[in-house]
Amino acid sequence: MKKLLLLSVLTTAVSFSQPNTDVFLFDLNTNNGDFELSNMRNISNNEGYDNQPSFMDNNTILYAGTRNGQTDIVRYNIKNGSKTFINHTDGGEYSPLKIPNSKAVSAIRLDKDGKQFLYKYNLNNGESEVLVNDIVIGYHIWYSNSTIISSVLEEGGLSLYSSNIKKQTKAKHDSKIGRSLHNIPNSKLISYISKAHDSWEIKSLDPKTGTIKSITNTLAKKEDMCWLMNGKILMGKNDKLFTFSTNKNEDWDEVASLSNYSITNISRMIVSPDGTKLAIVGEVIKKLEHNLENISWLSGNWKGEAMGGQVEENWSKASGGSMMASFKFIENGNTVFYEIEIIREVNNTLVLQLKHFNNDLKGWETKDETEDFPVKEITADKIIFEGMTFERVNDSELIISVDMHKEDGTIEVLKFNYRKN
Repeated sequence: MKKLLLLSVLTTAVSFSQPNTDVFLFDLNTNNGDFELSNMRNISNNEGYDNQPSFMDNNTILYAGTRNGQTDIVRYNIKNGSKTFINHTDGGEYSPLKIPNSKAVSAIRLDKDGKQFLYKYNLNNGESEVLVNDIVIGYHIWYSNSTIISSVLEEGGLSLYSSNIKKQTKAKHDSKIGRSLHNIPNSKLISYISKAHDSWEIKSLDPKTGTIKSITNTLAKKEDMCWLMNGKILMGKNDKLFTFSTNKNEDWDEVASLSNYSITNISRMIVSPDGTKLAIVGEVIKKLEHNLENISWLSGNWKGEAMGGQVEENWSKASGGSMMASFKFIENGNTVFYEIEIIREVNNTLVLQLKHFNNDLKGWETKDETEDFPVKEITADKIIFEGMTFERVNDSELIISVDMHKEDGTIEVLKFNYRKN
């Protein structure tokens, strides 16, 4: 059951319903420039909010997990799959991190009276003590065993601070930032997300000098990232993962899709110290029954561009056990060909069938021949047929991907980008 919490920093001071997220663990291979994921495990596998993973070491993950309607610190053992809650306070704990050179964990505690401080938790006995109570910290990382870098609630937004725990001193470095803070591999810098402009940026900070430099823009309006051991940046969008090489003047490169693992809405991610494990937060894709009711969002007039011309599809509402569409392709102002498409219910499932026609309605297929695409899977935003996928980006945008079989035996994926009129 999704729960309502009043959080100050973690929810920008408003009441909201937390998503039903889980923490997924993958084996990761980045040797020779590759990016390969395998051996996926849902390590939280729990109804409610399970989020904010961090590696305590190569064999142990910490995360914020739901227990009896409250969020507490979970310690997960990768080798044997065991889970242990390491705290027993009345408040909720978030963003757990191992404190360097210490048998303790730091976490943000939100007490029932609304107070929110950074605490230290002893791993031997679970006892806790306040580390910082003069600023309201939402997210943090350890720069050293005495210095933390944090996102701090100020004037309805987040600001970037460094704090010396031993000296009880602090310094402000930037404002209008995001929640994602990371130590940059093989450097003495940290990275953070600047939201000062419409295009969000990944920036670096030298905590010792206060020097700030721009690295690159984020994926559009995405703020969760991590660093790979090879120096690349990893970000997620929907069910896809992208990397960015800081050594090359290139754009973000799609490296993996998690749709085959039924994972979407990727947010937090972190790599193990040895670079061989990747923990990702996402939501499990709910698979729907194969019926017309669950694809009703497809109906309407869609127009776009593909194959060097203009395309248009008009999908009817379901009636009589089917949906029907007409397709038209225009190039250089002239209609080149048409299609008639139907999606119909057959033996408690769906099949898409189509026929092609020249601009004079002479058919491509023989009289009784059709191209058939049986449905494989339906989710809230996707209809996956064998060889064709309909993906709803939002209520007014649609992407159709079609497998085109070439003469040399390879498959080229042709994409149609539509907007709804």
